[in-house]
Amino acid sequence: MAHECVLDLRQLTKDSGITAEDVCKRLIDYGFHAPTLAFPVVSTLMVEPTESEDLEEINRFIEAMITIRAEIQAVIDEELSAEDSPLRNAPHPADVLVSDEWERAYTREEAAFPVADLRQDKYFPPVGRIDNAHGDRNLVCACPPPEAFAN
Repeated sequence: MAHECVLDLRQLTKDSGITAEDVCKRLIDYGFHAPTLAFPVVSTLMVEPTESEDLEEINRFIEAMITIRAEIQAVIDEELSAEDSPLRNAPHPADVLVSDEWERAYTREEAAFPVADLRQDKYFPPVGRIDNAHGDRNLVCACPPPEAFAN
């Protein structure tokens, strides 16, 4: 029995412009660690709902994915552009949500609380979306130098 499944978003990306990375980042707003991206297949997510997750958590994940799919449909239906969607702007840290500078095509509530259960137990990410390519090209090592392990 497999302990993971691969979610293929290629057709949804073609139809909407929303990428697997957008879905990963949006899952953070729901309190989930982003799943493995683009492995083993490009433009897919690898989800691992192993036996260590209880039914309540699996149901919470299913609700998140159904809600995210509805957000993608709103882009397909041209209610929002991909660039102005909560998916493309995810994750939404608290400092962005409370800022006086909110100029998004969706509400702060849609960004922070896309499902009702999050009102009772919400994780706010410390930062918004980072520039992955920049990070890949400009590595910063925070570990001690090798000399620190000499003894």
